[in-house]
Amino acid sequence: MAAPATRTHCPYCSLQCGMTVSSRGRGGIEVGAWEEFPVNEGAMCRKGWTSGGLRGSRERLTTPLVRDRTTGALRAAGWDEALDLVADRLRALQEAHGKDAAAVFGGGGLTNEKAYLLGKFARVALGTSQIDYNGRWCMSSAASAGNQAFGVDRGLPFPLADVEQADVVVLVGSNLAETMPPAARHLDRLRERGGRLVVVDPRLTPTAERADLFLQPVPGTDLALGLGVLHLLDAQGAVDESYVAARTTGFEEVRRAAAAWWPERVERTTGIATDELRTLVAMLAGAAASAGGERSDRRPRVMVLTARGAEQHAQGTATVLAWIDVALALGMPGRRYAGYGCLTGQGNGQGGREHGQKADQLPGYRMIDDPAARAHVAGVWGVPPSSLPGKGRSAYELLDALGRYDGPRALLVLGSNIVVSAPNATHITQRLESLDLLVVCDIVMSETAALADVVLPVTQWAEETGTMTNLEGRVILRQQAITPPDGVRSDLDVIAGLALRLGATAAFPTDPEEIFAELGRASAGGKADYSGITYARIADEKGVFWPCPAVPEGQAQHPGTPRLFADSFATPDGRARFVVPEYAGPAEEPGSSYPLHLTTGRVLAQYQSGAQTRRIRDLADDGAFVEMHPMLADRIGAHDGLPVVVRTRRGEMKAPARVVTTIRPDTVFVPFHWVGVNRLTNDALDPSSRMPEFKVCAADVLV
Repeated sequence: MAAPATRTHCPYCSLQCGMTVSSRGRGGIEVGAWEEFPVNEGAMCRKGWTSGGLRGSRERLTTPLVRDRTTGALRAAGWDEALDLVADRLRALQEAHGKDAAAVFGGGGLTNEKAYLLGKFARVALGTSQIDYNGRWCMSSAASAGNQAFGVDRGLPFPLADVEQADVVVLVGSNLAETMPPAARHLDRLRERGGRLVVVDPRLTPTAERADLFLQPVPGTDLALGLGVLHLLDAQGAVDESYVAARTTGFEEVRRAAAAWWPERVERTTGIATDELRTLVAMLAGAAASAGGERSDRRPRVMVLTARGAEQHAQGTATVLAWIDVALALGMPGRRYAGYGCLTGQGNGQGGREHGQKADQLPGYRMIDDPAARAHVAGVWGVPPSSLPGKGRSAYELLDALGRYDGPRALLVLGSNIVVSAPNATHITQRLESLDLLVVCDIVMSETAALADVVLPVTQWAEETGTMTNLEGRVILRQQAITPPDGVRSDLDVIAGLALRLGATAAFPTDPEEIFAELGRASAGGKADYSGITYARIADEKGVFWPCPAVPEGQAQHPGTPRLFADSFATPDGRARFVVPEYAGPAEEPGSSYPLHLTTGRVLAQYQSGAQTRRIRDLADDGAFVEMHPMLADRIGAHDGLPVVVRTRRGEMKAPARVVTTIRPDTVFVPFHWVGVNRLTNDALDPSSRMPEFKVCAADVLV
């Protein structure tokens, strides 16, 4: 008799598609459709269907590894030996150099329980302020902009299915059809019912091929485009003045800033022709003909969605704010089937930052420098508020400080492959190599694990239970479907084992449901309040949207909040904030030595650093490539399929050319799933979010 299937969720992107998992012969697993789960309705991409491919793989780590100080090689060790060694060396380094000599680097794919316990471990067991995570590189610019404009950061303040009911959807820097294929059906349904799709991207992607209007700007100029849209909306009297007066503040300052961005200036900056800009504004304002050829005075429902293409810039926060300003000027946020949202990338990019693995935050999206927040969380943890450290370094700044005289000497890494994913990666690899102690928890020997002094083998998604928070703010439950291999432990066990050895007096449970209940208490009253959510509710309701506060016994439970901002925004006065975005351009502009723009992104078959997907046979491909326009290829003598060299001020890489007509002639694109391109990317940081400028730098290509 076949084993019953377990309802759980995909291990990859922030859709967190529902799926079923059941055991198969010789330790394998079989993935099936969970058609009732509303986010994907049984649909999955190639990565989801093949997500069991690492189960039973020869590359799976199943024993701790410790680097021999004599030979320099990694050798097998027992769990007690490995954890004792890590704890002893952490203790010695902190005694010699202070609490901040130890640092922690987490990941946007960790469950809420892991993210919460990791933050608690850093602040209580280690007493260090040095903790951040790779989600800082995912959607932190949108988070910063959302907090400034709306008073809260939730990627989508409405369910994803609302996209279908909009009249116009503007995607800025998103290739949804390849990065989240099951979500693209909402774009198709939008167009089937007469809605219109606008895509802004330097590349004509499979998403852009669906568009009614495709705009192909110079990389790094989406901010100027947003200001140009605002200029024309105001000039044409399309601003919703009553909404602006009733529900916002700060519009006059933004109006004055946008006045300087007339269409011809926008064209010179972005490469977007003035007639294309006017067409976009007509669609947003409702002046364009409807799908049936009739004109209507009804204000269209406009939805603006940004993703990494707009956000991974030194001006990423300002870029997002410009497009939020567009949505506010049109009167959309808080309106049904309209507004602004961010398409979160990583599986738990949302929940991962809400509960304590960011340098400046405590659970519940509380800020660590807020005395009331410190008191509340310290009370849950049973420690004095004064014992909690303050704000630490952001992700890139933390990595850049490793091994320096005033920086961390030890780093514990969970859920991140830094060597592949960090900007200016050669430099960051050197910082990792300078450490006195590098500890990596992983399921395979990633490029980062290969540098470690201690490698700890941990469970993968189907072997453990825990919650995730998807791009909609829907808290979902990944249920354990199979037994982990012998010799493997959960990240929760690793954290608890180290906390015990370091003498922590606070509790570090390992049962995920117990940890989630504690997380709920710690988040109670915060912006991201999970206190009314339980495992049972998630299972019964197919996810619960935060905020969902607990209510007194005897009262009806809070229903959760699928849609935010209907009545007010999460600001002190309940009004949204217009914020003036000032355009400065990319940190690196092309010149005589580096005449091109280099941009990066994902491809359909791979995910993030590729540590998992590159090892799955069914997703195997030829590796990195350099996408370029035929005009560029002809100029430099490049040929499709033959190698070229891409150079920037930070290094160079070689990969085959892929000659296509779908990219700007002044731009080259390289996917980031392999070691290579992030050795070239710029580590210039956004002043607000501390997001590196992954999406554009000056480059040259040689044959």
